[in-house]
Amino acid sequence: MPPKDAPPVVDFHVHPVVEGSAKPWIVEWMRETYGPGLDDHLKAFADPDNLDAFLAAAGVDYACLLAEDSPATTGVTTNEKVAELCAGRSRFIPFASLNPHLVNRPGRELRRLVETYAFRGLKMYPTYQFFYPNDPVVYPVYAAAEELGLPVMFHTGSSVFRGSRMKYGDPLFLDDVAVDFPGLRVIMAHSGRGFWYDRAFFLTRLHPNVYMEISGIPPKRLLEHFPELERVADKVIWGSDWPGYLDIQGNLAAVRALPLSEETKVKILGGNASRLLGLP
Repeated sequence: MPPKDAPPVVDFHVHPVVEGSAKPWIVEWMRETYGPGLDDHLKAFADPDNLDAFLAAAGVDYACLLAEDSPATTGVTTNEKVAELCAGRSRFIPFASLNPHLVNRPGRELRRLVETYAFRGLKMYPTYQFFYPNDPVVYPVYAAAEELGLPVMFHTGSSVFRGSRMKYGDPLFLDDVAVDFPGLRVIMAHSGRGFWYDRAFFLTRLHPNVYMEISGIPPKRLLEHFPELERVADKVIWGSDWPGYLDIQGNLAAVRALPLSEETKVKILGGNASRLLGLP
């Protein structure tokens, strides 16, 4: 169990259930993975109050709800919908999404979203939106986020979803971003999962503003992929990738069971995220 004075538990990676938002092949994959009861499960969690209660029961104090604008691959959960779901629910922290191919003047659009809806972070999906993170076209977004103090999370590594292009998920492209925007907090979702664990770890050690986020990696395999994880204990963030991973409570328990110091586990499960997000 965490110490009584531990910081809050923060799930940095939650995809809200919004009817019609996911492409059919996403739902098919989830049915194959979780079985026939999935539809009723997801229907219940389309009610944000049910999701709020579920997270509370699982021991999650705060959860980052992610918008997504990936119409060619995984689907669209609009910024407006995420802002609506988070409104009045202190457990939910809204993260915006910008597709650089579909938004005119994306830096200005990010400023508008933050001013209008009070977004607290930004999620970018290079693998699903088909752009290299170090493309200068996207730099106005990073400049705006750096100015606004907004952490930016990038999907990195592999994907099983139809149409995704994994070449865009190489963490090495974030090296340029970290160098060119030293005040920007860069978070690598999935920590280069599959191909590039070593690159994600090296970049985390190298750059003060780069962080690893470990959603989508089974906790029991975490130390196989990152045997020196404690060396970057201040730079590792936990996320569930719910509903891609349904058992949040089990995931948390598995992280707490790892042979790591209690101090490191507290940092991973909420301390580092609280610092990035300015939580109490």
